[in-house]
Amino acid sequence: MAQQNNTQKETTPSLQGRAGGGSSFAFDRMNYILIAIGMAVVILGFVLMSGAGSDETQFNPDIFSTLRVKVAPVTAFLGFVFIIYGIMYHPKQGTESERSE
Repeated sequence: MAQQNNTQKETTPSLQGRAGGGSSFAFDRMNYILIAIGMAVVILGFVLMSGAGSDETQFNPDIFSTLRVKVAPVTAFLGFVFIIYGIMYHPKQGTESERSE
């Protein structure tokens, strides 16, 4: 019975073995920085979209400005794309000669 538990422990891979021996986190520090930058760009896009609107008694032509209709949505979209890039970003491990040193 004791031998069976020992063999089971030996065959179970550790977290460090599966993650390549380094960190056990899914993202690196650079990933979080890129995601934060992307979120800031998305927030900027939504802030550019906001503003005073029209009401029942007065029409505000500013709701159809180029900034609100074209620039702000493109900014928010690029922020979302940057977030996806931040999630998919995988830092290079270096060349073979750098790893062996």
